[in-house]
Amino acid sequence: MTTEGIGVTGHQARPGIDWGWVADRIRDQLIERAPVGRAFSSLAAGSDQVFAEQALALGIPVTAIIPLPDYERCFEEKLDDYRSLLARCDQIVLDGAGTDQEAFLEAGREVVDRVDVLFAIWDGKVAQGLGGTADVVDYALGRGRAIVHIDPIERTVHDINPAGQTGTDIG
Repeated sequence: MTTEGIGVTGHQARPGIDWGWVADRIRDQLIERAPVGRAFSSLAAGSDQVFAEQALALGIPVTAIIPLPDYERCFEEKLDDYRSLLARCDQIVLDGAGTDQEAFLEAGREVVDRVDVLFAIWDGKVAQGLGGTADVVDYALGRGRAIVHIDPIERTVHDINPAGQTGTDIG
């Protein structure tokens, strides 16, 4: 059975994250769900870029959901990695209306709306600002998406809402 689309939401940085371990778990999960028609990522530093790198390495086409037209200004680090990945992806650029946080939340929702499965690379805690991983996970649950929770701190992987039920709540 083909998984039409898999997307990602997750941390950009947290103390204690082993990005090599995260990359291996993403790769394992993408292989387990093969064939995957398309991957969706906003290409933010951290989880989004690691996810896109793994998808591309497996030959899965990636669509970059760009939250705002001048997104590059949001990168303090990993701008070169962003540009390199972006050159290898299809792109959808959102209008970025409102604040940056509102634009990031809208991009997360856009990813969710295009996928069957969402990978959440996340410590399981509430969002630190609007548009954080917990907000996107809540939205995905409300839309009935299956979620693979990859906890980079506890180093665990488990399914949230594997049957894709609508209206489940994380918190």
